[in-house]
Amino acid sequence: MFAHRLAMADVQERLIEVNRTFTAPAIVTGFPELWQDALPDAAVTSDQDALDLTPGAHDLVLHAMALHWANDPVGQLVQCRRALAPDGLFIAVFPGGRSLHELRTALAEAESQVTGGLSPRVLPMGEIRELGALMQRAGFALPVADSLTQPVEYRSFAALMADLRAMGETNALTARSRRPLRRAVLTRAEAIYRDSFGTAGGGVLATLDLVFLTGWAPHESQQKPLRPGSARQRLADALGAVEEALPKGS
Repeated sequence: MFAHRLAMADVQERLIEVNRTFTAPAIVTGFPELWQDALPDAAVTSDQDALDLTPGAHDLVLHAMALHWANDPVGQLVQCRRALAPDGLFIAVFPGGRSLHELRTALAEAESQVTGGLSPRVLPMGEIRELGALMQRAGFALPVADSLTQPVEYRSFAALMADLRAMGETNALTARSRRPLRRAVLTRAEAIYRDSFGTAGGGVLATLDLVFLTGWAPHESQQKPLRPGSARQRLADALGAVEEALPKGS
């Protein structure tokens, strides 16, 4: 479960940088035993559609490696914001971007070659710009979205698949084929994966893009943007630049 350990280490670093003591944290995750180690005193709840979180009861809510499977991501974010006390911190971490693009490519090529058709095999991953916009829709103050790209080397294709199963990252897409994946497809996918994404040491590479969404429950003490036109100094003066008039009609 390398992805979870990597996410946990980064979250812990972010909490150190915040430099605040959290006395009532909560974690939303499908792996409570694993993430309880990150915040031993946190209340832990599963990532079901209706989160078991008390409104205004927490100064920190961590949504850990589950938001990409949510039926209603914005609804999950709204519930987390409501669970925060004013000026409480929210952090979500989950795979996004180009995560597992190698596996997506290998499975698509293999299935097309063996069966002549395609079925969704890897969950579509959200782009960071779109994911950041969800924070604003959910009502968070000072929202930030960033990502961490980590190439991971597995000793074999089988080891990669076993790690994904251990993390619960199997195919649960509604549009997926209900027939079991044919062994011939899997065998061909392994060969394509080794040829395209193999390493000199005999392993295979997989890309992990961890997306982090950070925001605060609104509070009057937080910084707020100035009203348009309220600046007291021109940008050109601050930059030491010369302004030139635009041509007519521009």
